[in-house]
Amino acid sequence: MRIAWRTAGIAAGLLACVPAHYLARLATGGSGWPRRFLGHAGRRAGLRVRIEGRPLGSNVLFVANHESWLDILALGGATELSFVAMEELSRWPVVGWLAGLNRTIYVARAERGAVKGQADAVRAGLAEGLAVALFPEGTTEGGRGVLPFRPSLLASLYPPLPGVKVQPVAIDYHLHEAEIAWIGDEPAGANAKRMLSRKEPIPVTLRFLDPIDPAEAGDRKALAAQAHAAVVAALGASVAAPDPL
Repeated sequence: MRIAWRTAGIAAGLLACVPAHYLARLATGGSGWPRRFLGHAGRRAGLRVRIEGRPLGSNVLFVANHESWLDILALGGATELSFVAMEELSRWPVVGWLAGLNRTIYVARAERGAVKGQADAVRAGLAEGLAVALFPEGTTEGGRGVLPFRPSLLASLYPPLPGVKVQPVAIDYHLHEAEIAWIGDEPAGANAKRMLSRKEPIPVTLRFLDPIDPAEAGDRKALAAQAHAAVVAALGASVAAPDPL
C-alpha cells in the first residue's frame, strides 16, 4: 500500500509539472519545473533534505559522491542543474524522456576510446553557462566509503573555461547510508521497491562545499583528488578501494 501511495503521488506530480514545464519553455525559454518535480518526487519517496552551504547557480560543475538513485532526486530538487548520465538512459521508457526534460548530458561510458567526446559534451554544456552535476566515482558506493573520483570527464574543464568553477557536494545519509546504498548486483526494480516501502523518512544532508578554480588546481587529476578530499573530509568518511577489474 505504501509503495502504491508513493508511486501515485509521484505520478500526480509529474502530470502537474510536465504541462507547466512546456508552457514555461514556450513563454520564457526556461523552466524551473524539472527542479520542482524532482523535489516533489524526493519528498514522496521519503527524503527529508537539508542543505548546508550555498550552491552556485550557473557556470559550475558539481561533483558529488554517489550512494543511490535517490541522490538525483535530492540534488536535482535542491538546485537547477543538468546531470551527466549514461547514453543508454536516453532509451529507457519514461525515464529517458524525463531526463531529456532536464537537459541531461549523455556520455557513452562503455566506450573506452570515447573519453574525449564525453568530455567535449560536458564542456559544451558548461560553455552554455549550465550548472552540471557529475558523480565521478562512476558507480554507487554500496556503503563502503567514498570511491576515488575518476578524472576523465574533468578534462572538460581544461583549458579552463572563463568563470567556470567546480563545487564539491557531500551527500550524507547519516546513519542510514548502508540501508540506502544501491549495491551493484541489486536489480533496479528491487531497490526502488525497497526504498519506496520504507516506513521511516530518509534524512539526507547536501553539503555544498567551497568552489575550486580548475586553473588553480592545475590539471584534471589534481582537481579530482582535491574535490575527493573535500568530500571525504565533509563526510568524515573512509576512502573505499575501487572494484577489481
